[in-house]
Amino acid sequence: MLMFESKIIFATIAIFIGLFGYALYYNDIFRGKTKPHAFSWLVWASLAGITFFGQIFDQGGYGAWVSAFTTVISFSIFILALWKGEKNITISDKLSLLGTGVALFLWYVTNNPLASIILITVIYTIGGFYPTVRKSYSKPQEETILTYFLDGIKWGMALFALENYSVITSLYPLVAFCMNLLFVGLLIIRRCHKKN
Repeated sequence: MLMFESKIIFATIAIFIGLFGYALYYNDIFRGKTKPHAFSWLVWASLAGITFFGQIFDQGGYGAWVSAFTTVISFSIFILALWKGEKNITISDKLSLLGTGVALFLWYVTNNPLASIILITVIYTIGGFYPTVRKSYSKPQEETILTYFLDGIKWGMALFALENYSVITSLYPLVAFCMNLLFVGLLIIRRCHKKN
């Protein structure tokens, strides 16, 4: 019983960390300081939703709450990005989104949860982050560093909230944890470079 209570606590903390980080992100979007890339947020919303269903399928338990929460928030940021986000959509961004769609179709055809989670994790790192990394390389000031840092911490806490540890339940949160923190590093380096 105590173990399950700790899982609820980790999931709740993860969601509160996410709420705080996304509140900062929303604030920066409305102030015009942050310009999210709509394609990235659409990909992240879709993949977090698939992760949620994969985690439910493999008894991920309370850790799946974080994926469900992330799906809803990411989709809302995608909608907002269409209005206040990055307007410079390149051919490579479109190809990235197309690749994501093709990969999701392949996931549907394979109907294999393990293969699906591995595939969406690859999509997350390439198809999801590529448009944002491309934009942020030249405009690092247009992203909120603290939001991505807190998002990494959120995914780390989500790992502790899982009730069943398997590749299906834990691969995506683990990669999301790493990718967010790597992206924070990139933003810091690029901002320092821009100042010199």
